[in-house]
Amino acid sequence: MKDLKEGYKKEPAGATKRFCQFLKLSPDTLEQYKYWHNSHNIWKEIPLGIRKAGILDMEIYMINDIAFMLLETAPDFDWDSSFGKLATYERQTEWEEFVSQFQIVGEGQRSEEKWQLAERIFSLTDALK
Repeated sequence: MKDLKEGYKKEPAGATKRFCQFLKLSPDTLEQYKYWHNSHNIWKEIPLGIRKAGILDMEIYMINDIAFMLLETAPDFDWDSSFGKLATYERQTEWEEFVSQFQIVGEGQRSEEKWQLAERIFSLTDALK
């Protein structure tokens, strides 16, 4: 298991927008959720569709039964338009149905309906201005 205190290296991306979201996971299926989100196990069409929708980077973190997602996009990213397009891409709907078995969500919800956007309450950069 990775030492979490080592952190995760990230290349500077330039000017971007960041979105943070979370959802609850079924406590009985946490390992399966992690398995299917591993880079080697995720269906190849899913990350391709995410990038095609205009998402530059996406990371999912877990603590207990909460999944926390960070999205980075170009500054002109339009949430509704991009997620509307993503839902039409190859295997995206099938993926959402598949992973919903591990999530505590309503039946038939699309990704942007399941994940709850989180409010940023602190920014070190802003605080140091």
